[in-house]
Formats: sequence, C-alpha cells, structure tokens
Amino acid sequence: MKPNPPDQVLRGDEPANERSGIQVIARAAAIMQLLAQNSGGMSLGQIAKSLALPRSTVQRIVDALNQENLVIAGSSARGVRLGPALIPLATAARFDIAEVARKYMQELASSLGETVDLTIFEQDKVVFIDQITGSHRLQAVSSVGISFPLHASAPGKAVLACLPAAALQKIKKKIRFEPHTARTITSWEALEKELEEVRRTGIAVDYEEHDEGICAAAIALQRAGGDLASISIPVPTLRFKEAERDIVNQLLACKEKIERDLLS
Repeated sequence: MKPNPPDQVLRGDEPANERSGIQVIARAAAIMQLLAQNSGGMSLGQIAKSLALPRSTVQRIVDALNQENLVIAGSSARGVRLGPALIPLATAARFDIAEVARKYMQELASSLGETVDLTIFEQDKVVFIDQITGSHRLQAVSSVGISFPLHASAPGKAVLACLPAAALQKIKKKIRFEPHTARTITSWEALEKELEEVRRTGIAVDYEEHDEGICAAAIALQRAGGDLASISIPVPTLRFKEAERDIVNQLLACKEKIERDLLS
C-alpha cells in the first residue's frame, strides 16, 4: 500500500507561504511512510517514482531529514532508510514501559556494576532505546538506536518467547538465521527448543551468539496492549559465568517490580 499522494493534504484557502510549508511537511511525511514500508532502503529515484515527485525535490527533503537523523541517507550499498531519531519519538507516543523501567535499570546497573539495556520489539528485530552504563572498566556497550536480530540475542529471544503462536508463525518467515558467531542459532528447530526453556524460566540467555566475548541475559516486558520490550544485561564472557546466577535473580526481581508498577 502506497502512502497518500503528498499534495492531497493541501487546501486552496491558505496563504501561499503557508501552503508551501504544509506541502514540504506532507512530502516529508510521505517519504517516511514509504520508507517504513521498504525497510531495506530505497534509492532517490525509486522514492521519486513512487511518489510522483521530481528527484531534486526528493533529494532536498532527504538531505533535510538526514540532518535531523530522521532518515539515513543512501550509500552505494544501501538506499535511504528511516533514521534512529524516530525511535524515541515512536516510543514516547506508544510505549510507557521506558519511563517506568529506567529507575529499575539504574538499580540493576548500580547493584551489578554492569551495563543495562532496554530494547523494544520492532517487526523482525529488537531496537535499543535506553541504556545505563555500569561501573566496571571493561564493559559490553551497544549504541542506542541500533538493532539486534531476534534469533541471535538475549532480548530478541526473550520477546520471541512471549509471542502467541500465530504471531510467532509470521515472524518465523522473516528470520533468516544469519550466523554472527560460531555459536549463533541457525535453525528454527534449535530456536524453538530454546524458546521453550525461556518460557519455563522467564530468562533468555545469549552465550556469545551475537558477538564473540560477550554474553547476555534478558527478561521480556509486556503491556496489556501487546507492546513488547526487554531489559538485558550484556557482560564480557570472562565475568558472565561467575555472575550469571546473580544477574538472573536480579533480572527476575526487576521484572516483578516493573510489572507491578505498570499495573498500578
């Protein structure tokens, strides 16, 4: 489904400069809606053709959106894509777990000395939207705004385990099982077996499945409306084995506190 033609929102009774401003906003919105439907990226020419706009107009709008990180400008390898600045905007509009979770994330980081991440479930990935850095000198740190695959990360497996059967079947078709390390799960059968364990224990674990030298544990959080998030704690492998039980226990206690607050 294509976005509405950007000029359809214009009206003939506004002053010319106001109409021009509205037109730019409408075209920018149409471009972002189109990119949302084409997450792999699009060239400027493809965008211009899809929206029946001059390529030069698309170029100017994309450049302006890129400066605000609302889109990522295309390269020779990848086209124009939606940018990381949209993530906190979308989260603020529909997802209040972030606000509730932050104080408990701070408690975890202070108690364990490890980095604590908050991710949200988005289509076929989890996206990092908040982070509390730990106190250890050697830390496992990911940038807010980046995404991790569902099959090769603790937060990804945590949210997968919460999905109803019908939703899981839809996701199954999207997972490509690309190996990130020698330990990455590369088949649906192996992943489903692990998800059964996550459902039983409430904890998802990543043993160097996304990055060599880094392990992680995660819990899933879910609002009544169905939005899914995860709190995860990535730890250098050298420390993880010794700290795993404490991390798991504190994550489960954290989950109880957050869900209690969300229901209150």
